[in-house]
Amino acid sequence: MNFALPLHTGLVIASPFIGSFLGVLAWRLPEGRSPFFTRSHCPNCDCVLGARDLIPLVSYAIQRGKCRYCQSAIDAFHPAMEVAALIVAGAADWAVHMAPDRLDLTHLMIQGCLFGWWLLLLAAIDLRSTTLPDCLTLPLLGIGLAFAAQHSRAEFHLHSLAALLGWAAFGGVALLYRKLRARDGLGGGDAKLLAAGGGWLGPFILPEIVFMGAVVTLAGAWLTRKASLSAQMRIPFGPGLAFALWGGWLLKIIGQSYG
Repeated sequence: MNFALPLHTGLVIASPFIGSFLGVLAWRLPEGRSPFFTRSHCPNCDCVLGARDLIPLVSYAIQRGKCRYCQSAIDAFHPAMEVAALIVAGAADWAVHMAPDRLDLTHLMIQGCLFGWWLLLLAAIDLRSTTLPDCLTLPLLGIGLAFAAQHSRAEFHLHSLAALLGWAAFGGVALLYRKLRARDGLGGGDAKLLAAGGGWLGPFILPEIVFMGAVVTLAGAWLTRKASLSAQMRIPFGPGLAFALWGGWLLKIIGQSYG
C-alpha cells in the first residue's frame, strides 16, 4: 500500500492546527511562559477560550476576527501563523512531487514540513522579541546533520563543514561590526540559524541564502517602516534568513538554485 498520498494529505490538513500551536509557542516562549499548562484566554477580557473558539481559521472567520465574549479584535498574528503553516505544507508537497528523484516522497515531505514549520516558529519569535533561542536553533542544526548522516557519511561531513562555515562567517561579521561601531549588529542567534541552514542544505547554496535573506529583510523593513527607517534601527534578520532557507530547501528539492 502507498502511504504517501494519505500522509501528505494528512499533513496539509493538520498544518493549520500546527500553525496554531506554533503561534502559542511564539507568543509564550519569549515571555518564559509554558505553552502546555495554561489555558488559552482572551488578553482583553481574560475569558478562557473554549474548543469552538480555537478551531484554526474557522473560528476566526465565524467570529469575524473578534472575541466571542468581549468583541475585542483578535490579533491577526494567530490566523497568519495558521495560514503560513498551511502554505509551508502545500509548498513542501508541491516540491517533493516536482523532485527529479521521486523514490522517497514520504521522507521528503516529513523533512520539508519539519524544516519549514521550525523556521516559521523561529521567524515569528524573532519578529516578536528580536531573539532566536538556542533551544530551537541548536536542535534544528542537529536534526539537519542527522538527516545528512542518514544519507551518507560524505554528506554528513560536507553539511558539518557548511554549518561551521555559516556560523564562522556570521560570527566574524558580528564581531567586526561590534569592534567598528561599538554596538551589536548581527546577533549570535543569526549565526546559529545560518549554521543550522548549512546543516540542512550544505555549503554550496549558503552565499545565495545570505544574499536572499538580506534582500528579504531590507524589503520587509522598507515596506513596514519606511517612514522611520534609519541606520540605528534594530531590524530582525531571522525572518528574512528563515524565508531564504525555506526557499533554498524547496529549490534544492526540485533541483534548482537561486542563481
